[in-house]
Amino acid sequence: MLGLLLRVLPFWVREPLLIVLGAVLGARITYLAVHDQDRVAAVIGAVFLVFTAIRVRVVVRALRARRNPVPAAPADGAPTDAVARAWAQAQLAAPAPAPAGAGLPPGPVTAEKEPNPWGQAVAAVAVFAAIAAALWLGPDVLPSDDDTSTARAASCSDTEDEELPAVYGKTPRPVTGAELCEALNRPDLARLLGTPTEIATSASGTSNTAALTDGKVAQPEAEVRFDTYTVNLSATYNELSTAQYVNLLKIAGTEGEKDLRTLTVLGRPALLSSDPTMKIEISLGDEGSSGPVQQGPLARTLSVALDSKDRGGSYDITVWSESGALPDDGVLLGIAEKILPTIPLRSVR
Repeated sequence: MLGLLLRVLPFWVREPLLIVLGAVLGARITYLAVHDQDRVAAVIGAVFLVFTAIRVRVVVRALRARRNPVPAAPADGAPTDAVARAWAQAQLAAPAPAPAGAGLPPGPVTAEKEPNPWGQAVAAVAVFAAIAAALWLGPDVLPSDDDTSTARAASCSDTEDEELPAVYGKTPRPVTGAELCEALNRPDLARLLGTPTEIATSASGTSNTAALTDGKVAQPEAEVRFDTYTVNLSATYNELSTAQYVNLLKIAGTEGEKDLRTLTVLGRPALLSSDPTMKIEISLGDEGSSGPVQQGPLARTLSVALDSKDRGGSYDITVWSESGALPDDGVLLGIAEKILPTIPLRSVR
């Protein structure tokens, strides 16, 4: 249908239409290719842009030929320069045009008006401007079931009515689990993990206190699950600095086992470490028995001090998967650089 339509349309309608569609599609596909780092899409976008450039050249040549008509060369093969000179002399020797109406029989005379190419071109662009706008803005304006760039299947709303422990009434008040969940459950979290097509299956946040502290140390946490990875974000408001924690691991001789790596994140001391997760099997049968605690898959944790002076406490971002596969350390750094600045500032000591 499209091919038949393009063959029927006049030249000055068809060519502007092809230029508009080619430019819009080429620019849009190229933009998406750069954004998603898709080489195949980049090649397709380049093909559309080259096609558009060719059509623009055809239109420009047609306009030049229309403005400056050149007489056809004679059939006997006479030189073009001689023909051009003879044509110019004939134009100079031609009598001046007679006044309007002179020598014409009475009565109205209707002259056939040649179509205006510029009018046709403007009309074509106006008609198909809406189509081009829809093609360009469609993925951003119209909802799509396959669009995971802004989709969040899981919600943190169920954590807002949680009763806070007394330690959360301190000044400055520690961040809550609900606030950590909102910070972690970002629309682009799956893309930061390297799995942009996945959607969060669950998101939760709890305002806990640290174990063996009699409820005096706040330790809120949030967790977002995907099909591939699970991400946990927690904050600990104790007096243990990152430097002291590293020294304790060195004294205990577990530095090699944990694959420690010290670095700086957002101007704060930070530490990368690895630990196995804990696996607990609970039977829901009549007896309600449970199996022993076992080691689960390995998890990678990025601990970042609450402030640049490392006066105690940290944010901990932990990532693991059921298969045991872990993302690169750069993934955790990217998540921290996006998430930590969005945590309420009152949580900083």
